[in-house]
Amino acid sequence: MSASRLPFPLTLTGDGIVLREWRSEDLDDLVAMLDEPDIARWTPMPSPFDVEAGIAYLKRAHQGRVSGQRIQLAITEDGGRPLGEVLLFGVDAGLREAELGYLVGARDRRRGLASGSLSLLSSYARSTLQLTRLLLRIDPSNTASAAVARRCGYRLTGEPPILQVGPHGPSSLDTWELLDVRGGSRLDRLKNVAARRYGRRT
Repeated sequence: MSASRLPFPLTLTGDGIVLREWRSEDLDDLVAMLDEPDIARWTPMPSPFDVEAGIAYLKRAHQGRVSGQRIQLAITEDGGRPLGEVLLFGVDAGLREAELGYLVGARDRRRGLASGSLSLLSSYARSTLQLTRLLLRIDPSNTASAAVARRCGYRLTGEPPILQVGPHGPSSLDTWELLDVRGGSRLDRLKNVAARRYGRRT
């Protein structure tokens, strides 16, 4: 994988979810989805999010995709109406790491779409892009997003918070990291290696 060329176009499917590229005809659904208080509170989106903001957003998304700088896909159930978005960006090929993000529109929350989409893109990043360190940045007050991260196998790293400035002012973001695909901490994995080698159970 090149640090500057992520695959485009891309469609990912699994568990009743279809992640697809954004389209110009998604504009009305995009504006309706992103023009709401929780989106403005937890993301640096413009607020209010109007048609002009939507046009600019789709333009930036397309530019980022064709240039291979990021993966930015609409969350759908069947390839049709967008219900949310999942992203992968900030790829460092040397460190083999990247950051992910996700959001789901208000009327489609609590249906497992965020966790399903995050798991789908995380799996693709690990297996196909060969990235070994996948990160999330989450405001500690955003308990719903933290719950999604936890369900998908991400855990807090304890790294210093990162400052983000949005329409509602600055916020501090905690860093979460996806656990090793085999699960558990590094210490747990070392214990299990010892158990296999010396016949001890952990």
